[in-house]
Order: sequence, then structure tokens, then C-alpha cells
Amino acid sequence: MSASKTSPQKAAPLPTRRLGRTDMTITRVGFGAWAIGGTGWSFGWGAQDDRDSIAAIRHAIARGINWIDTAALYGLGHSEAVVRQALADIPAAERPYVFTKCGLIWDEGNPKLQARRIGAAASLRREVEASLKRLGVERIDLYQMHWPAEDGTPIEDYWQTLLDLKREGKVRAIGLSNHDAAQLEAAERVGHVDTLQPPFSAIRRGIAEAELPWCDAHGVGVIVYSPMQSGLLSGRFTAERARSLASDDWRSRNPQFSGDALAQNLGLARSLEPVAARHDTSVACVAVAWTLGWPGVTAAIVGARSPDQVDGWLGAARLDLTNADYAEIAAAIATSGAGAGPRAPH
Repeated sequence: MSASKTSPQKAAPLPTRRLGRTDMTITRVGFGAWAIGGTGWSFGWGAQDDRDSIAAIRHAIARGINWIDTAALYGLGHSEAVVRQALADIPAAERPYVFTKCGLIWDEGNPKLQARRIGAAASLRREVEASLKRLGVERIDLYQMHWPAEDGTPIEDYWQTLLDLKREGKVRAIGLSNHDAAQLEAAERVGHVDTLQPPFSAIRRGIAEAELPWCDAHGVGVIVYSPMQSGLLSGRFTAERARSLASDDWRSRNPQFSGDALAQNLGLARSLEPVAARHDTSVACVAVAWTLGWPGVTAAIVGARSPDQVDGWLGAARLDLTNADYAEIAAAIATSGAGAGPRAPH
């Protein structure tokens, strides 16, 4: 079913969608580089071998994925540096789009402190120069404000800074991550929002209420993150694995990975097995494809720490769930009690 790690078989191109009103057409799944940031910071996933990360990125590209999503925060710059290494030997014309983020400033002296959310223009300009250098590029394809600022900078001001960076040619497109519909509206009044990057999964469904409809109506591309809810909907996660998570894995401290919430989430994952069996695919593919079927969703960011993990969810790009599948999954969500938000697209 999956191709060799070293010489993947050529297959039909992956389905693509235009990213909002930008000039970029992207595959329906992209490579998420959060986990490859490694350990030693507040939201790390534990130790990670850079060689495995580089192999995973190159394998994803060989299998047809044409974009990578990273952030300055991931590994406190390390993820961006690894992405650069992975792309170094790939001809420019064959390289994927690279998306990254700004607005989070960490403490170099105490890297495990939670980063500060900063929107000041001077800070954002320092960040974009640092990311350009770490990534080894002259222009970033998509530059996103990671979280709403908490330093007193109004959204209109930090959005204007990103608009200026786009006008100056330092970035190709600009977006917001983890912003709500009211914040999107405020930014749109200043200048068009190219993209939104929100969390979305069959467990975390809140954006379906307001943000997805808003983006759909305003021509804003949406690339959702954590469609497998950080592994809970992968079909491979267990209660035993949750108990054994390393202390430097942020999931060991997250309430979704313990107690009643964990039991509900794993119950929902098991309920996806019949749907996966009907389509001759994996639970992971069903979980990712569930997000892709919602109006307004352009594509999904899916993480991988090895080539095998890429192969585990790549099929989601071609998987079209039926109305009956969505109805069955909606019933399973209701039965499980997992998460919150709308259970199926209209």
C-alpha cells in the first residue's frame, strides 16, 4: 500500500485546492512541522532525531505534498532550521511552499517558559528577518500571526505590519492563526486576510460555528491543524500510551489525554474503524478526511516524525466521505461525548 522510504513509487498527483484568493494551489494535506521542533521548550513533543524529520519531509514531498507548515516557535527556531536542511538539495522549481508564523517571543534564558504574544511592528520585523535566515529563503510563501497579541498592540496595527511585509515582497501571502471571527472581521477591514489556520478535528469542532462560514463567505483560505487531535484520532493511540508520555511531551499535561476526556476521545477513535474498513483505509485517514469535507476548509496540516507516519495519513487527500459516513460519525460523536461543536457539515 505504501511506497518505499527511499524511492517512493510515482502515483497520480494529489488533489489540490486554490488557497483562498492567493496564487497558490496546494495539496489537500500538508506536512506539519510542529513535532520536529524537538524537545527543550514549553510545547515540545519530546526528543526527535533530525535525520528522521528530514527523511519524513523528503518522503512527503516525493509522495506529492507541495507545502510545509512550520513556525518560529517550534523548537525555538529549530523546526525552521530542519526544514531548511530537508529542502537544501531539492531544486528550487521542485520545492514545496513553506509557511511559517510570527508573534511569539520566547525567553532565551529560560526556553521552557511559555512564549509571550507580541504584535509590535518592530518585533514582527525582527521575526521575519530571523525566519528568512533560518529557512534560507528570500521570501516566505505564507506568513501568519500565530496568536492574537497580548502586548496591547491592536489587531489592526499588527495586521497592517503583515500587509506591509507583503507589499515589500518579504512574504507572498499573509494569514491569521488561532483568531476568531470578530478578529478576522477587524483585520479584513484593514486589508484582505489571505488565510486562517485554526484547530479542527472531530473532537475540537468549535470553528464550524462561526469561523468556517466567515472564511467561506470572504474568500479566505483555511488550513486546519491537528485534524487527528494530536494523535488521539490516529487509530493507534491507547490509554497505556497516554500514561507513558514523557514529561517533555506537552500532551502529558493536556486534559484531553487523561481521565474521562481520554476515554471519550479513544471511544470516538474506535467508532471510526467501521468507516475506515468500508473505504479500505486507516482511521487516521478518516479523521483527516472528516475535516476536509467541511465547506470552507482548503486543506489540513498533518504532522509526521517519520516516513511511515506520512504514509499512514496521506490517503486522506483522496478520501471523499459520503453523507452516510458523516451521519455515522456524527452519531458516534454524540454517543462518545467527545469534544464540543457542530457534529456534521450542513
